[in-house]
Amino acid sequence: MLINNKFLKYSSFLLSLAFIIYIIYMIFTSFNIVKNQFIDINGLTYVNQVRRDDYTLKLANYLIKDCNKNELCEVQKMLDFVTRIPYKVNEGIAKSSKQVVTQNYGDCDDKSNLLISMLKVKGYEAYFVLVPKHIFVIVNLKNKLSNKKALYVNGKRFYKLESTATNSKIGFPLKYAFDEIEAIIDPFENKQLVVDEMEYKY
Repeated sequence: MLINNKFLKYSSFLLSLAFIIYIIYMIFTSFNIVKNQFIDINGLTYVNQVRRDDYTLKLANYLIKDCNKNELCEVQKMLDFVTRIPYKVNEGIAKSSKQVVTQNYGDCDDKSNLLISMLKVKGYEAYFVLVPKHIFVIVNLKNKLSNKKALYVNGKRFYKLESTATNSKIGFPLKYAFDEIEAIIDPFENKQLVVDEMEYKY
């Protein structure tokens, strides 16, 4: 039986249009997630969960409130907070800053995501370093530490931050050979750095 009802006709049209818009939105969202969070490294895919959100900014501000803009104090306070979070292997995809804090555990991916997110919202230049079965963070500081070796990448000085070692300090020793460094990544640009030269020295 044919039904001649304008209301049903327009309702069907609007429902179809809403569904098409939703599909386009999902495709666009998925494309942005892949573009901003997935990066191919030597045939493998690395997924980051870095954030520059209000939660991460408020957390970082709270942690460094007594540092009076002293970069060593600020970076160490953020590192201390992350290293106190219990280490536990995460079998799923890396977690966001808030998830790591609220769930109170994380592995090297999770804890490094939290650490580099806090560093970034406070204006520090920092990168992920991928080595076999591990990831750590390097940060550029204005002041040179006389008693710590730094990783010089293309002539710029960076200090290693180890998010999984309890009570670790800025300039944690680099225990990897250069040929074990699979990639240095800017997760906020989702790009691998082109490394022309690298040194590890005081």
